[in-house]
Amino acid sequence: MTEPLLGRSLNRLEDRRFVQGRGRYVDDLAAPMLLHGVVVRSTHAHARLAAVDVAAARNMRGVAGVFTGQDLAADNIGPLPCSVMQIPMTSPLVVPPCHALARDIVRYVGEPIAFVVADTIENARDAAEAVVIAYDPLQPVVAITDAISPGAPSIWPEAANNFGFTFNRGDIAPVEEAIAAAAHVVECELVNNRVVAASMETRGGLGEYDAATGRLHLTASAAGAHGIRDPLADFVFRIPREKLRVSIPDVGGGFGMKNVLYPEWVLILWAARRLGRPVKWIGDRSEDFVGAVHGRDSLIRARLALDSSGRFLALETKVFANLGAYVSTVAPVVPTMAMASAMGGVYDIPLIAFEARGVFTNTTPVDAYRGAGKPEANYLIERCIDLAAAQLGIDALKLRRKNIFRSFPHASAMGLTVEKGSFAHAIDHAVKAADGFNARRKASKAKGLLRGQGFACFMETARGTPNEVAEARVAEDGAIEIMVGTHSNGQGHETTYAQIAADTLGLPLKRFRFRQADTELLDSGGGHGGARSMHQGGTALLMAAEGLIENARRLAARLLQAHVDAIEYRDGVLRVAATGQEIGLDEVARASRQMQADDVTPGLAQKATHLCDRYTFPNGCHVAEVEIDPATGEVKLDRYVIFDDYGRLLDPRQTLSQVHGGVVQGIGQALFEQALFDPESGQILSGSLMDYALPRAGDIPVFEGHLTPDFPTSANRLGVKGSGQAGAIGSPATVMNAVMNALAPLGVRHLDMPATPQRIWRAIEAAKVR
Repeated sequence: MTEPLLGRSLNRLEDRRFVQGRGRYVDDLAAPMLLHGVVVRSTHAHARLAAVDVAAARNMRGVAGVFTGQDLAADNIGPLPCSVMQIPMTSPLVVPPCHALARDIVRYVGEPIAFVVADTIENARDAAEAVVIAYDPLQPVVAITDAISPGAPSIWPEAANNFGFTFNRGDIAPVEEAIAAAAHVVECELVNNRVVAASMETRGGLGEYDAATGRLHLTASAAGAHGIRDPLADFVFRIPREKLRVSIPDVGGGFGMKNVLYPEWVLILWAARRLGRPVKWIGDRSEDFVGAVHGRDSLIRARLALDSSGRFLALETKVFANLGAYVSTVAPVVPTMAMASAMGGVYDIPLIAFEARGVFTNTTPVDAYRGAGKPEANYLIERCIDLAAAQLGIDALKLRRKNIFRSFPHASAMGLTVEKGSFAHAIDHAVKAADGFNARRKASKAKGLLRGQGFACFMETARGTPNEVAEARVAEDGAIEIMVGTHSNGQGHETTYAQIAADTLGLPLKRFRFRQADTELLDSGGGHGGARSMHQGGTALLMAAEGLIENARRLAARLLQAHVDAIEYRDGVLRVAATGQEIGLDEVARASRQMQADDVTPGLAQKATHLCDRYTFPNGCHVAEVEIDPATGEVKLDRYVIFDDYGRLLDPRQTLSQVHGGVVQGIGQALFEQALFDPESGQILSGSLMDYALPRAGDIPVFEGHLTPDFPTSANRLGVKGSGQAGAIGSPATVMNAVMNALAPLGVRHLDMPATPQRIWRAIEAAKVR
């Protein structure tokens, strides 16, 4: 019997080809007679297109075509749809037409206006510079508060007061009554700053068209082949889904940004069909800053009611979420269903009323970014608790202990049933990690520095798109192919899925070949997002591998002339226990290819569908310590401690790596990152890595703490809870609570993220004159 692989930390199978330069990314792809595309983008945030002159560009060297919105309109190409129209809104969701190339009016800097295609990328760039666009400027509005102010410029006539939707969950009347009668009420207004995903690999794609079959093929740096194919086929090209193939090679990061249907996918496919040649487009870093969806960007106003002992009574939350200029693919889910599901965090709050309103602005569209609504919800409650502790003169950690979930299953005010997890257990570990803080603070003070300590708990509602499919089969070369409808863009699925299949089949890891992200392989798939892959896809693969064994048992019974109930399977061998007859899995698989029978599938192939709409509830408590130089405002993150619960740990090191990555992104949002726009012109002010600060290795301490496997979930057969997003949920509030704890002795009461040196210095100086 092979040694079990699940629960062990393995070297990732995919890493060898990555570190040896054998990864296969979109820009590595070539095709005969390949053409290259360049997008001509708007330089205005809000303007009428008076004229788009492409005559000179069309006559330049090597140019195969220069196209505008009128060309796409003439070919009946539809606008990019929103894929989540089923959300139960209080007021209807307004989805203005988002065309792949602008028509009449541009509404954000970077909006595509023309598409230039040429024989080389250099010729395409030269021709793009020859496109002449005349604009009639209109007044832009980029900030949420400005967009909803009386008399603000209208971005869409169908969106009154620039509101795109209203969503409510929870009854407001009892919440208002509880607030009115409460001994204490804490009010806060928090900004969740806009961020850029800044994945290592920018977006890019290759469009191909087969005239003989009439089929289109998109190969893209994306995340979720079926989620891109279906709306492209149904709403944009209006063709049968089988006429469009979407495949995704290796992807260098995405964090939600690459789950989205983009104008560029439409352009390269349409141009390939129009010109009869493959067309590649690779975005540069500047294009991703203005053309790829951004994350976060919300204004949250809240009231938390407490009784005289500090027990939470009610929470009222009003969210204004920046949509940008258009409603992106799944954008409305983020500040509505996703954020509401996590509202209140790990705390027993009997009454919650939640309202979210989407706001149009003249900025790059906003969509899902790691955590997608859950970090915003957690940031709100964890900052509110620290504000409440300061207002009431109660220790913030004690306030958390008093109100954390204690009995299970717990029915949340948002309608979810939360099963037992670490929760208070995580706080216990955090308290131990805090030992010695006063001595460390004293040592910092001796150096003229301020030291602060922050705690934050978190709970994610992890599920993503419900249900998932997987297939397992023995290939002709003897490898066992495993295919899952999820998608990896760096998470290590090639290893972890193989671990699941290897343990189920009792075979060495080297026997397995992982395939993903191709609509030709599976007829459906939920892709990437919502920390769903092991919860949904892992369980589907377990079912598929078990089904392959059952297929093998049935065929082995026929080959050995025995009853199927007499056939035992173990470690690649099928055996009749009573007689000792046996046959290998490979031999049975070969026989399956030779037999003509309705109940025999070649390669013993078995497809399985995991039907599951249950959430898992990853949770934990984090601790941060910072040092601040009051003379400059510079922040040093000195310690960061993690105590998290992700249920059963299939590969502890991979799980911890996922958490570390999320924590770093949350630290980035808390201390460094912000996508800024000029309020007068709408121009992006942080449009490159020269102006947009990402955390670097030297900014991050060595992480401490551990993950507990003691609370497996019952939501799936593997017992796993999603780990891909959780770090980004817990860390922003943890770091900001530490910053505010350091500044509290100076009288600084509030800062919004990011806590940059300039903001901190100004807050310190302002506190001096109060």
